[in-house]
Amino acid sequence: MTDKLPPEGDRIAKYLSRAGVASRREVERMIDEGRVQLNGQLLTTPAIKVSDKDTIIVDGKTVGPADEPRMWLYHKPTGLVSTNSDEKGRRTIFDELPEDMPRVMTIGRLDLNSEGLLLLTNDGALKRRLELPSTGWVRKYRVRVNGRPTDDTLAPLRKGITVDGERFQPMAASIDRQQGANAWLTVGLREGKNREIRRAMEAIGLSVNRLIRVSYGPFQLKTLKPGEVEEIRAKVMRDQLGLGSAEKTEPPKRGPKARRLSRAQQGKPPARRRK
Repeated sequence: MTDKLPPEGDRIAKYLSRAGVASRREVERMIDEGRVQLNGQLLTTPAIKVSDKDTIIVDGKTVGPADEPRMWLYHKPTGLVSTNSDEKGRRTIFDELPEDMPRVMTIGRLDLNSEGLLLLTNDGALKRRLELPSTGWVRKYRVRVNGRPTDDTLAPLRKGITVDGERFQPMAASIDRQQGANAWLTVGLREGKNREIRRAMEAIGLSVNRLIRVSYGPFQLKTLKPGEVEEIRAKVMRDQLGLGSAEKTEPPKRGPKARRLSRAQQGKPPARRRK
C-alpha cells in the first residue's frame, strides 16, 4: 500500500481533477473505495503528491498527463441530469455525449427540467474557477412563468430575496412579453444555488414552467440545438480566459454542420454510462 509522500508534485486529488477524472471530492471517494492505484500499489490515502512521472490507474485504466485546457458548449435538453451518475437511475448528459468526446466535467449544473447552455471542460481547475461567483460572470436565462407579473412583482428579486432561510443575491429580472396565461422573463444572476430561479419565483407567487439558460458569461447558446456540442476555439478561450497556452491547441473552425449530435440524434443505441 502506498502512503509515502513524494516531495514534489500536486496532491493526487488535484492532479486527477486537473486531468478530468473527477472532482477532488469524488477522487477522495474513489480512493476510499479502493479504485485508485499508484505505481502498482493500491492507494489508501489522498494525502500524497504525484507528478507526470508516476503511473496512476483509476478503475483499471491508466490516467495520462493532463491535456491542455479545453471547453465545449453543450445544449442540454430537458430530462437529463447533469451529474456523472444518478442514484435514481435517470439518464445523465454523459450518457448522451458523442463517443469521441474526452472525459469532461460540467461547469455548474442545470437541473432535470432545465435546458440550454451547459459548459463542459476537461480541466478541473478551470471548472472551479468559472463556477466561483467572484469570477463575476452573469448567467442569463429565459424563464416562462405562469401568471401576469408586473415590474413591481419582480422588484424583490432585484433587491435580493431570502427563501427558506437562504439568501439569494440580487438578480436582474425583466418582462419580455405576456403570452396568454404565461409570461416570458429574462433573468440574470451571478451565483448558481440549487434551483435558485425556481425557488425565487415561487417566493413571489410565480410558477416556472420552462427555464432556458442562454448564456454563461461571454459564451452564448445562440443557434445550438438540443443535444448538440461545439468546442470553443482556443483563440476565444485565450481572449476570454487569458489562457496563453491555448495557442498551441487551436482547433479547426467549425461551422454549424460540424457540430456533433448526441447518440440519440444519430440513431445510435445509448452508450454505456461513464464512471
